[in-house]
Amino acid sequence: MIWLRTFFLVALWAIISLFLQWLIGNPAGWLVFCAALLFMLFWRSWRLRSVSHWAHHPETSPPASVGPWDDILAPLYRYTRARARDLAEARAAMQSMLSAAQALPDGVVTLNEDFQIEWCNRVARHHLTLNLPADRGQNLLNLLRAPEFVAYAHRSDWPEPILVRLVHGGQERVMMMHLAAYASNRRLLITRDVTQIEKLETTRRDFVANVSHELRTPLTVLAGFLETLRDMPAEALDEEQRAQYLSMMHEQALRMQAIVEDLLTLSTLESSPGSDPRAVNVPVLLQTTRQQIEALSAGRHVFHWEIDESLDVLGAETELASAMSNLLTNAVRYTPDGGTITVRWQGAPDGGARYSVQDTGIGIAALHIPRLTERFYRVDRGRSRAAGGTGLGLAITKHIAIRHDAELNITSEPGKGSTFALHFPAERVVAA
Repeated sequence: MIWLRTFFLVALWAIISLFLQWLIGNPAGWLVFCAALLFMLFWRSWRLRSVSHWAHHPETSPPASVGPWDDILAPLYRYTRARARDLAEARAAMQSMLSAAQALPDGVVTLNEDFQIEWCNRVARHHLTLNLPADRGQNLLNLLRAPEFVAYAHRSDWPEPILVRLVHGGQERVMMMHLAAYASNRRLLITRDVTQIEKLETTRRDFVANVSHELRTPLTVLAGFLETLRDMPAEALDEEQRAQYLSMMHEQALRMQAIVEDLLTLSTLESSPGSDPRAVNVPVLLQTTRQQIEALSAGRHVFHWEIDESLDVLGAETELASAMSNLLTNAVRYTPDGGTITVRWQGAPDGGARYSVQDTGIGIAALHIPRLTERFYRVDRGRSRAAGGTGLGLAITKHIAIRHDAELNITSEPGKGSTFALHFPAERVVAA
């Protein structure tokens, strides 16, 4: 114990002083005793200074051999070390949780009971256009002024999320937002961008409606003719009328068959993995396509063919034949008699290759171009059906282009014609 050691040390110096006093005489003993006490005082003051210096820097090791202070510093140093380890572990755990929150695919915003922003991750900053630390402490309801969200936030509880439409940079985004209470008086806002999901759901509804509409017309025609043939006496129709009815029924049946086949092709392209790419002799493929398309045109159009015989492409031959044929078929269908169709297969400046079909047809307004590759999208429904298309050709072509790392580019001007082009990257092009 500190006081006991000090007592024995003073007693020892007192005994030595008494011995000197007896041996030498007065005042030698008193001088030695006073000098010893002064030395002890200065020595302990110097040690106390070392302890005081360490107290201001407890993260360092304590001074060694400070006498009676050793018994105090040792447990104190062990305590500070333990607290430092606990603090480091807590910081590491907090940093790990913050990193996990930053990595979440959803936005997360922590709020106090008054909906003032305390923290948010990067995704939430993007979703809600927040800016930390500038927006820290701001009321979220003042920054996010969607009326439906304000009404939602003022509820007593939030069992279900809501959809909020936000406009930023001229683009509308659909956000799923869900509030939750935690830590008795805190609020947690979770945001998820469901714009693409909403678009896909809209596309699905439109697709079902369009398929029903496309199949209803030929089915109605077939049902009508079948009822006529069933209910009318055999002698009521002459052979010419009967042949005409059967021809129209056959035409509508073929139309439904074409729609179903194109739907199956789309389904296969979307669900099946791409096949191993092989070198496809595009000039030979286009030669075969040329025979089919010129037969379809039946001399009603003027064709110009500019084919680079030295370029082949890596891919699936049947898919490429379908894509190139679809673009040519569209050009024939929508170019008036006497029009010109120019087909090019040439190298591109970036080392890739470009297949293009340019026509002098009716052209397409700019507002329709972004939607041309949607299933069953038609600029002029009556004209498209009269031309015999299923409304799926460009959708199929787009999927084939994606599977071949290519881009489908469309340029058009009403009354001046259109150009549909497939641009293949350099890594897909090989020398013939």
